[in-house]
Amino acid sequence: MSQQKSKSKDNTFITEDLKILPLSKLMAAEVIGVDLRKPLNETNKARIHKAFLKYQLLVFRNQDLNKSEQVSFTEQFGTLERHTLTNKGLSDSPFVHIVTNLDEHGHPTGKVKSTLWHSDKSFREAPSMATLLHAKCLPPNGGDTCFANMYAAYEALPDETKDELKDKKVIHSWELSRENIGRTLSQKEIDDAPPMVHPLIRQHPETSRNCLFLGMHASHIEGETVMKSRSRIEALEKHATNKEFIFRHCWSDGDLLMWDNRCLLHRADTNFDAAHYPRVMHRTCLRGTTTK
Repeated sequence: MSQQKSKSKDNTFITEDLKILPLSKLMAAEVIGVDLRKPLNETNKARIHKAFLKYQLLVFRNQDLNKSEQVSFTEQFGTLERHTLTNKGLSDSPFVHIVTNLDEHGHPTGKVKSTLWHSDKSFREAPSMATLLHAKCLPPNGGDTCFANMYAAYEALPDETKDELKDKKVIHSWELSRENIGRTLSQKEIDDAPPMVHPLIRQHPETSRNCLFLGMHASHIEGETVMKSRSRIEALEKHATNKEFIFRHCWSDGDLLMWDNRCLLHRADTNFDAAHYPRVMHRTCLRGTTTK
């Protein structure tokens, strides 16, 4: 029997067991009525993928996945991306990076990572397609994740600026981004994630829409000195992260987010007491394609 579908007055699409509810005019939608521990049928898988491309950020509420289940759900949408050496998951599940403010004894450190705007693994030859982040332990308030829409940021640029930037390429460097937070990489880490060149104006491989492609891993414009081009990259990032391009996700227990790294920047907010409250997430990533 075919699955029943309907379209509501607010353009929300509904199936027997799945509903997609837009969360803002800018981006983001909530996917309702699916248990991610179970394999998706082909209809729901296609609907989720379509919504992912349309809204860039999907929110799945009230999920309770272990590492293996999160890996299985992630793999339904592509090929898992390995993490950097320092972010590699434990031996039981190396593709699951544990994002945490806890030390080895399970005590809050007061430190929050990933607070600068970035696109995950933009320093790879084939930058990440998507990140999936699952809340496992949350502070009572705060610890939000913020997203910046690079489609909207690009579209808001003056035409003359778009023309000026259209052929520019940027060096994305894991080494530089670690220096930005005060850490020097070992040679082994540099060899594992060497610098890569990507277009500053990227065409999304599935939607064909143009977007800015930058963030904390973006070092400098190819053919220009770091000193000359850093200010330009920083000015573009400042433009791209203005409030009109931002969506803020306030976490609830069991939330799992899935977002498109090809057209969004994101960062963690430090708006909670990280010295007293734990914040623990499980992160998986999907490999993308080379840029052009």
